[in-house]
Amino acid sequence: MLSLAALALRLRVSGCQGRRRSIATVVSGNRMSKLVRERLQKEVEKMRSQFSGFRPGLLVLQVGDRDDSNLYISSKLKAAAEIGIDARHVRLPNTARQDEVLQNIRSANANVSVHGLIVQLPLDSVNRIDTQLITNAVAPEKDVDGLSCINAGKLSRGDLTDCFLPCTPNGCMELIRQTGVSVAGKHAVVIGRSKIVGAPMHDLLLWNHATVTTCHSWTHDLPLQVGRADILVVGVGRAEMVRGDWLKEGAVVIDCGINQVPDETKASGIRVVGDVHYTSANQSAGFITPVPGGVGPMTVAMLMQNTVQSAQRFLQNQKH
Repeated sequence: MLSLAALALRLRVSGCQGRRRSIATVVSGNRMSKLVRERLQKEVEKMRSQFSGFRPGLLVLQVGDRDDSNLYISSKLKAAAEIGIDARHVRLPNTARQDEVLQNIRSANANVSVHGLIVQLPLDSVNRIDTQLITNAVAPEKDVDGLSCINAGKLSRGDLTDCFLPCTPNGCMELIRQTGVSVAGKHAVVIGRSKIVGAPMHDLLLWNHATVTTCHSWTHDLPLQVGRADILVVGVGRAEMVRGDWLKEGAVVIDCGINQVPDETKASGIRVVGDVHYTSANQSAGFITPVPGGVGPMTVAMLMQNTVQSAQRFLQNQKH
């Protein structure tokens, strides 16, 4: 028969000490994005001092007047102003036709004071507009959203230094780095395959040497796939879909979801949640991003970073 001391030692070694595992470390996008913005502000100040008041230029092109788009644009313009980026907002009416949108894009492409051009999606027009045609019309060297087929193609081939990386996946990678967990050699699972988040997230993880599984609406036994993930990135737009008991203990969990659910305790009657059930997930994960305050702020920060990088490339080309 084991003595009490020997039994206690065995329990400690096995990890069964009669208490719940400590909760996950929260990976704050608010904190990380603040550091990125402070760094970019210094880079912009350096450009202004070296090149006679030069400022990076960002143009945000919007079609229609959606409330959610207005909110996102407002946060982008505010971040740009803090950093020192000269940001302009062009809003076309919801009666705008495709040719009118394309003409505005061509004008911005030819404007040397515009270094970053983003087309706010979705396009809110009563007329039919081909979104892919519009995003591909943005000059690749000004496509700071990283959504054109040229930038997407370079990313898929692993040419990471020769393209603009999409802002949300790039922000996710920065948050993963903040955990101190190396991506190389890890098994990463991405839930979602959208062109904006899921597909480029897969490519970024792959070219950073992870073994990557992409899951989607046709994936069988999703909890089993999630349970294999050392790193999990979720972006499907389904409120609290991923449950804590699906997770591998100690996993890094990056939640890209932004969903509204009813909550009578809130004055607004709604609560913002992610695609991961946070309350249960933070009992199993090693690291987890909150919603809000996780991926969202990093998406805006990476857009600013791409804009500053585009301006730096412009200045470099002017020397030659």
